[in-house]
Amino acid sequence: MRVREERMQGHGSVIADGKELMEEDAKPEVMDAGLIGAAQHVEHYEIAGYGCVRTYAELLGHSNFVSLLQTTLDEEKATDEKT
Repeated sequence: MRVREERMQGHGSVIADGKELMEEDAKPEVMDAGLIGAAQHVEHYEIAGYGCVRTYAELLGHSNFVSLLQTTLDEEKATDEKT
């Protein structure tokens, strides 16, 4: 479970960076740019994770999971495009 704990810490630190940014005293346009960057950071983290898991499922012959994971990956990419 150590790998899972480290992964969760990684994701948590990405989110914590965004929260920390929100406490800064910055001009609104600077804050907006920073928050957009933080949101993209989270999305890219998730895209990497889903992309890897989808590929593992494909390599292991779990075709029933590949399409579900691809759908989630596509949704994450679409969210990234909106930010």
